[in-house]
Amino acid sequence: MTKSNKYMQIYHELLEKIQEGVYPPNEILPSENELSEMYTTSRETIRKALTLLAQKGFIQKIRGKGSLVLDVSKMSFPISGLVSFKELQHSLGRDTKTIVHDFGLIQGDDWLSQQFNGAPVNEVWKIVRSRQIQGERIILDKGFFLKEYVPLLSKETCEKSIYEYLEGELKLPISFAKKEIVVEECTEEDREYLDLEGFNHIVVVKNYVYLDDATLFEYTESRHRLDKFQFVDFARRKH
Repeated sequence: MTKSNKYMQIYHELLEKIQEGVYPPNEILPSENELSEMYTTSRETIRKALTLLAQKGFIQKIRGKGSLVLDVSKMSFPISGLVSFKELQHSLGRDTKTIVHDFGLIQGDDWLSQQFNGAPVNEVWKIVRSRQIQGERIILDKGFFLKEYVPLLSKETCEKSIYEYLEGELKLPISFAKKEIVVEECTEEDREYLDLEGFNHIVVVKNYVYLDDATLFEYTESRHRLDKFQFVDFARRKH
C-alpha cells in the first residue's frame, strides 16, 4: 500500500471513530507516537492524516496538548462565501443525499416580485429540495430562478447540482450574493419535508444571487434545523 493510500485509510478510520463517538468531542486523540504504533506506520503518515482531519474541521491541533476532537454534531456553513451544496459535500465528510419534492415553472406573483426587488416577474423555475445528511433531512432549500436567464432546467439537474449546470452549460457569470439570516416558526412545508425532531423554529438563510452585471436572477431560502448547524464567517480587525 502506498503512503498516499495509507494516510487516507487512517484518515477515514479516525473520522469514523469520531463520528461514532469512540473519540467524543473535547477529547484528545492518541498522540502521533501512539497512532504510529497502532497503525504500524511513520509519524509523517499519521501527521498527514491528522492535518486532513483538521482541514475538514473534525479536530483542532493544540500545541503541547495534541489533537482535540471538535463537536461534529453541528456542521459549519460559510456565510460570506457563495458555495453550492455539492461543493460543500466534500468538506462535510458525511453521507448526503438531495431529494427533489417540487419542480417546475410557475407564474410570478406579488411575493416573488417583492423578492426580486419589486421588478415584474413572469415565469420562474421553482425547486424545493431537502438535503439529507447522515440519514436525516435537516435542510430545506426553496429556490426560484428567473426563466429569462435559465431557459431550461431538469429535475435530474436539480438532484445533482444546479450551479454546475448554470456555470458549466449555460455559462452564467454568477458573481455575488446578498444574504439575510432569520429565525422563523416552522411551516407545514418544513414539517412535511424535514425531520424536525420536535423543533418549532427554524433558521432561514435568504440568498439573493446576482450576475456580474448586478442582475438579480435567483432567490433561494435555505431552511436549517436549529440543532444541527452553525454559521461561520472569518473577520479580521482593521488597523
